Amino acid sequence: MFFEGAEKKLEIRLTPKLASLRQREYGFWSTLVACANAEILSTISNHACDAYLLSESSLFVWDDKILLLTCGNSTLVDAACHFINAVGVEHIAALCYQRKNEYQAQLQSTSFADDIAKLRTLIPGKAFRVGHLDSHHHYLFCSDNQFCTGDLFCTDSQVMPSTETCLELMMYHIRGELADYLKLPTQTEQGIYQRLEFQQLFPDFQFDMHCFQPAGFSLNAIRGTDYVTLHITPSMGQGEHSYVSFETNLDLATYPHPVVARLVNGFSPTSWDLIGFDQHILTEGFPAHLCLGQAMVTTASGGEITFSHYQQLETQVLQPEFM
Repeated sequence: MFFEGAEKKLEIRLTPKLASLRQREYGFWSTLVACANAEILSTISNHACDAYLLSESSLFVWDDKILLLTCGNSTLVDAACHFINAVGVEHIAALCYQRKNEYQAQLQSTSFADDIAKLRTLIPGKAFRVGHLDSHHHYLFCSDNQFCTGDLFCTDSQVMPSTETCLELMMYHIRGELADYLKLPTQTEQGIYQRLEFQQLFPDFQFDMHCFQPAGFSLNAIRGTDYVTLHITPSMGQGEHSYVSFETNLDLATYPHPVVARLVNGFSPTSWDLIGFDQHILTEGFPAHLCLGQAMVTTASGGEITFSHYQQLETQVLQPEFM
């Protein structure tokens, strides 16, 4: 059985005129994620953020922003359209829709081109791809006036400034002791959690996690407005197509723990991508590697999005997969 681990991502920030999103009832959010073919499994909250663990990834809700991640054959664009219609496009300060190339794109119900065609019926924006089509690549659609590359996307200087930061780590073809444990039928939530050592990496965070059957693991963590989310799709039953994603809005350049290096060394992927939104990318502590490609997109408000694709130096031994 194949499961597509690569996520689609939606981030929407609202204008200050709208009431807090956290005042909306649970039914509003369950309907929203149902539009993406997902359901809510559990919830944690603090004074600043609500975090929903989903059957397909995660939803985070702040007073003026949502972050929705979905994997599998989800229809995130339908959730995006539902949300825009529910709050009114006039209240959307910024929207970013992101999609990574899938392992088996033919199994998806829509393509990125289909998605942005639907979004553009509701909100204007620019779309671009970073990365070669025959390798890892990422698609982004951003509402107008949010992102620019050189003079191409800079059309208006009246942009709402943002101090938000985010880092995404995507790891492919994981190996080693942790990867082997994730294939065992005896794996448990606590067993995975302890091996991740997240209690040491994020000591002040509140955690929520779920172990899927027959395999797979999701985790949300929050501390004030800060969030961490991790999703694991092991290679059980789908060849060597394992995938792990990690995301946080912590400024890891000043964080006291080498989070990315610990994750890369722990999962030992053959390759990995880093996407930083106003984040300085640190490679100290990485295993021996090559940086196969880099790109930078500059926002109209002066922020930077960096894309980096890495590969371990050692040669990967490939095995034929019979069909």
